[in-house]
Amino acid sequence: MIAKQPAHKLFFALWPDETARQALVRLQQPVRGRLIPPEKLHLTMAFLGQQPAEALPVLLGILAASTMPALALTIDCYGYFKRPHIAWAGPSAPPQALLDAQADLMERLEAAGFSAATHGEFKPHITLAREAKEAPAEFSAAPVVWNVSGLALVESMPNGAYVPLAENR
Repeated sequence: MIAKQPAHKLFFALWPDETARQALVRLQQPVRGRLIPPEKLHLTMAFLGQQPAEALPVLLGILAASTMPALALTIDCYGYFKRPHIAWAGPSAPPQALLDAQADLMERLEAAGFSAATHGEFKPHITLAREAKEAPAEFSAAPVVWNVSGLALVESMPNGAYVPLAENR
């Protein structure tokens, strides 16, 4: 009998510091649905899904080689993905540096043989709630300015927790 190789459910993300995290939690107030716990709020740059343990060193190398410039990300609008029923917040005008960093990450992943899930064009957002019935009301909160300082490789654990494995700052 062949032993099943351990797999890791992985994604690359911008991982907020505590100040940004608390500001993002405040944006959840008008949202209806199953709210995302504060410790899981993030901005996904590339979703990799289940990966074998031997992929970790390669992915950590990609993380180390990737550049994520320090930038101020202004979260100033709400949105809604109808099909998965997700309410989110994001930048109304994503900085070009963020879009370039995500494109660079995708190129590095593809060059290494990884197929990162993209659901069409990259739409930077922070999922605020699942099972949402509609988009949140008009954005009336003070915009959140998140000072992004790096990229993280994150594992989604079997118990549902998200654990950053490494960050490049």
